[in-house]
Amino acid sequence: MKIYECKKDSLELLLENLNKRSPEGQLEVERVTADIIRNVKERKDEALIEYSRKFDRVELTSDTIEVAQNELENALSSIDRDLLRVIEKSAENIRAFHEKQLENSWFTTNENGIFLGQKITPLSRVGVYVPAGSAPLPSTVLMDVIPAKVAGVEEIVLCSPPSKNGKIDSVILACAKLAGVHRVFMVGGAQAIAAMAYGTQTIPKVDKIVGPGNIYVATAKKMVFGICGIDMIAGPSEILIIADETANPAYVAADLLSQAEHDKLASSILLTTSKELSQNVINELETQLSNLTRAEIATESLENYGAIVVTETINEAVDISNLIAPEHLEVCTKNPFDLLPLIKNAGAIFLGNYSPESLGDYFAGPNHTLPTSGTARFFSPLGVYDFIKRQSVISYSRDAFNAVASDVAAFAQAEGLTAHAGAVRIRVNNEVKG
Repeated sequence: MKIYECKKDSLELLLENLNKRSPEGQLEVERVTADIIRNVKERKDEALIEYSRKFDRVELTSDTIEVAQNELENALSSIDRDLLRVIEKSAENIRAFHEKQLENSWFTTNENGIFLGQKITPLSRVGVYVPAGSAPLPSTVLMDVIPAKVAGVEEIVLCSPPSKNGKIDSVILACAKLAGVHRVFMVGGAQAIAAMAYGTQTIPKVDKIVGPGNIYVATAKKMVFGICGIDMIAGPSEILIIADETANPAYVAADLLSQAEHDKLASSILLTTSKELSQNVINELETQLSNLTRAEIATESLENYGAIVVTETINEAVDISNLIAPEHLEVCTKNPFDLLPLIKNAGAIFLGNYSPESLGDYFAGPNHTLPTSGTARFFSPLGVYDFIKRQSVISYSRDAFNAVASDVAAFAQAEGLTAHAGAVRIRVNNEVKG
């Protein structure tokens, strides 16, 4: 893991290296993904069966693409009771947090007969993608499905690839049943995104697709945007920790590793004012790595995309963090709440030594589907607001309309849109009685 001093050249090098992880500009990935999307659009279930055989080594038919409801029920009833208790607590926390995000329709009127408002309407059908590569993510089911249920989405479908045994991970299925998914399909990768965007004989077309995935999934979501909505284009996972001399190096190292074990492309960065802490963290990383089941992945991640930057001040560390706009930001300083007003760009903010990123991934309640690759500058975490539409409502009485008709016509005329102006004037000149 590299240690940088806070200099312009070293920061530019760090940012350039992080940008290599972005799904943007991967021409071969884009070519392959476009071919998959086109094939699924044209050949539908036949293409899904073909890709399942090619990528997953699983033989599907149109009858077995969808997971039977009794299989979902069996998965939920057979899950370890202690694990189920934890999952239920997590689901409760997630639901309680997202219920606070609910928006209400609102309307205003005035004495002149003007009625204006905003109508909140949930999406009709949403598709959730749940990855299941080297580490299946049942927690993603809860995080992506529960906000949709809270929003009032009528139908939720879920796609996830099969594991080596030719089945979807049983805990994923149990979480899907618990969270209220209506239909589950054993399809993964870019082909699952294409199927949900365009629809096949088996998988229905959805209004929006949410959920993380590999670079092919992320690229597919980007390519189908406009055919349907998407939540965000997620890249590899990342964590950034701002720490001072009061931070516990063992905690910091453990949290850096919690992201590094996700993926060889994951990024783990420490910004600190303490040279002593930086060296202690390096020592801790070496010790803790030896105990990890995914040590090889974590090691490669740290070597290629990990970094420690020693800054002069904590405020300088915050400025660098805002520039990087990390997915997960931990603040392990003496007074972490003092920095909260200064933090502009981060997917989720974890304050204090006892608020590790793992809390957010599994249990606390806020969503763990977060913007990555610097997109926290303009994207937000997944939430109830991703599953609703805001519709404007306008109604003018005759008197209210007549009072402003000349102004509206003048504005339309200034833009050279004479039909717009005519649509106003015809109402003034040819008033209908009654």
